Amino acid sequence: MIPVRYCWLMLLAVPCFATAETVGCVTTAWKLIGANHKVCVEAFHDPKVPGVTCHVSQAKTGGVSGSIGLAQDPSQFSLACRQTGQIILPVKLPKEETVFTEDTSILFKETRIVRLWDDANRTLVYLAISRKLIEGAPANSISTVPVMPWGGKP
Repeated sequence: MIPVRYCWLMLLAVPCFATAETVGCVTTAWKLIGANHKVCVEAFHDPKVPGVTCHVSQAKTGGVSGSIGLAQDPSQFSLACRQTGQIILPVKLPKEETVFTEDTSILFKETRIVRLWDDANRTLVYLAISRKLIEGAPANSISTVPVMPWGGKP
């Protein structure tokens, strides 16, 4: 049994990723059997930077294999992040940190969103990438959020 005083060390080892809420899905191709092909939009808040909300759209494979979770979703996505409240930067904001991941196949494929800090321009940069290489380069999308005052607060 692990002593209680060491439990906080285990919490530090677990990465802090955002959880997404589905905003909605649009059917892109009707399937006779199983779920339709669709594009879904999800929203998540940066887990370490209050005041930033990101929306990511991803293609979802339907059919029988998509319905039972065996399909490989295409590496097609788009990302938009915006300031939706007062941004409070942590004292030690890492220059690069993964803030969101989602599996897009049963075997070793995921969409990952990494936050980068552009100190010279005081801008948060969010980069979505696919962990599966496509013709030598991963699919990617970018969105930026300049750190600005919000509602008369610095």
